[in-house]
Amino acid sequence: MVSTDPLIQHDVLQKPIAPTLRSRAKLHLDLLLWDEASSATERRRDLERVQNKSARKLIVKPQKSGFDDEDENTPPLADGSSVLKSNGRLKRDRRMDEDRAESTVPSCVSLKSDQSIGGDLQEVIEGHKISLKRRCEHVTEGTNEAGSGTLLNKIYTELYITEGQSEEVDTQHEVRQLERISKKNIQDTPIKCQDIFKVLSEQQRHIRVVLTNGVAGVGKTFSVQKFSLDWAEGLENQDISLVLPLSCRELNLIRDEQHSLLSLLHVFHPTLQKIRAEDLTVWKLLFIFDGLDESRFSLRFNKHQVISDVTQVSSVEVLLVNLIQGNLLPSALIWITSRPAAAYQIPPSCVDRITEVRGFTDSQKEEYFRRRFSDEDLSKRIISHIKASRSLHIMCLIPVFCWITAIVLEDMMTRDQRGELPKTLTDLYSHFLRVQIKRKKQKYGGEQRPEELTEADKELLLKLGRLAFEHLEKGNIMFYSEDLEQCGLDVSEVSVYSGVCTEIFKRESVIFQKSVYCFVHLSIQEFLAAVYMFHCYTRKDRVVIKKFLKYSKPISFSGFAGFHINYNPATSLDVFLGRTLMKSLEIKNGHLDLFVRFLHGLSLESNQRILGGLLDQMENHPETIQKVLNNLKEVNSDKIPDRSINIFHCLMEMKDQSVHQEIQEFLKSEKKSERRLSEFHCSALAYLLQMSEEVLDELNLQRYNISERDDVA
Repeated sequence: MVSTDPLIQHDVLQKPIAPTLRSRAKLHLDLLLWDEASSATERRRDLERVQNKSARKLIVKPQKSGFDDEDENTPPLADGSSVLKSNGRLKRDRRMDEDRAESTVPSCVSLKSDQSIGGDLQEVIEGHKISLKRRCEHVTEGTNEAGSGTLLNKIYTELYITEGQSEEVDTQHEVRQLERISKKNIQDTPIKCQDIFKVLSEQQRHIRVVLTNGVAGVGKTFSVQKFSLDWAEGLENQDISLVLPLSCRELNLIRDEQHSLLSLLHVFHPTLQKIRAEDLTVWKLLFIFDGLDESRFSLRFNKHQVISDVTQVSSVEVLLVNLIQGNLLPSALIWITSRPAAAYQIPPSCVDRITEVRGFTDSQKEEYFRRRFSDEDLSKRIISHIKASRSLHIMCLIPVFCWITAIVLEDMMTRDQRGELPKTLTDLYSHFLRVQIKRKKQKYGGEQRPEELTEADKELLLKLGRLAFEHLEKGNIMFYSEDLEQCGLDVSEVSVYSGVCTEIFKRESVIFQKSVYCFVHLSIQEFLAAVYMFHCYTRKDRVVIKKFLKYSKPISFSGFAGFHINYNPATSLDVFLGRTLMKSLEIKNGHLDLFVRFLHGLSLESNQRILGGLLDQMENHPETIQKVLNNLKEVNSDKIPDRSINIFHCLMEMKDQSVHQEIQEFLKSEKKSERRLSEFHCSALAYLLQMSEEVLDELNLQRYNISERDDVA
């Protein structure tokens, strides 16, 4: 399930990063965080309110051997029109919590003899539900502005989740993964989020550990948030005594500390201060570790300290491993969410069920836009436009991309817009940035012509571009204040463009002191990185360009085979784009693929004009653009046939339809065997066949004039 107006992202880094503070964790950008705005005082008031409701006592159920088999009703879908990201401030005073714990929590011996403890614990658990509900019931739309929260239940709609996933580790850019997801077999087994721990057939064993995969921004964190909210409101999974969400992003902040499992729960859920060690062993508990791909822990399942006592102190990563393996609280349920490339950290033997969040189905995409806009005619026009562009339609699997698309198309269709609506990603993101510029001006400046950039605006956006570029290279999507300072930015500057770069969370306590920032979605980081790099090219900044291309191979275009690796790429657009493309093709996980697509799109004057002076507009002669197009078609891609698809996308970003037209003419031809297909044409043909809505009855390669090497490739 997911919200209908999102902000999230797609994966870039596919290999684990060393768990150091400067590494900034793995690439993950689920920006949907629980709102933990209540202070310690507010939590005490919550508990007091609970204690006054003596008639409402939660029956605490002891741990069972398995789940109840009864299906529980899904709450009715409420009407709504926003989406996105929840962030907030957690004001937690550790000393206050410790003092409260010392004054209110008796020893285990005295607890055993206290006849009223049953009622007290029921009140504590109901207090936990109240706290969890407060954290999960609101989300904010794109920014972290106060008062912009929306009830999750109003904007939540079904999300397509399936049981199982492909066996291979997917190491491609998540845009490519989306293309494959859009063509997944309809025979996949769907499963509802609230049913992931339920035994669905007699053959299945008890489900203890569930691993949920999905590309960034597809709705994993929203699923966790909705599951937790439904439990806290008494709607679903009431046989679970406690639902305990623990964000890996937040666990990173105490990775150097030593804790017992009991004290860890006290840190992240202060309302559970009265919970005893023996309570954890008899109740049915659910631990939710959201965002494994963000974890900076080294989960050593083969070599670690074995812990079975919830009061034994150890590192956080050791506690996690023992929980997942079942050494610690073997009856506890574990739910882990992750991007596909990071899921390999969990041994298959430890996982009882794997699920995959697929995002929006085609019908859910349309539902999103219908709910987003009350104007029926506007929603129909937007849906029609998205369907006409295969790239946009595929990307709308991700809720955040639907949100970006909605912002742009609403702005363009509700004013006197002249010219074409965006059909390429570069078009769309250029317009998105322009809308953000206009909104910022209207809010802070009030100028008569809000779309015009001042020099201060230009300087700020290029600083954001530099931040985006430097950390995209490193594989980072989360930044700290010192990272901003290194690029000449301060917090107040970033906040005025909160639709582009926003604060994930800010913790004002002994534990959570650092503010962490990120771009609203990874694709926005990639776009701004491309804007910055193209700016460096137009300004002939040889230092930045040469540093970026330092280790790239010589260009393998037929017309440039003799160019030396140190040839200055800042002097010619075709050489600059060619060297950048070759660098991206060298990276197996393709994490620069979308960045390179944006770079090629920005070479068009039409996109430079959209950005309104952010880039120095270049007068590229038609011969230069044609040279770039010819070079793309001549790339020697025999060693990377699957990656040559991105070359095809680069052509599309430059609005060149020639290859597409050639393939269409070839398919209509009655003399296919007489015309030889190049390696690039073979890749383009394969891609177009994959993306086609039509189902082929037969694909006979013998009818095509391709070499044996092409056939094997």
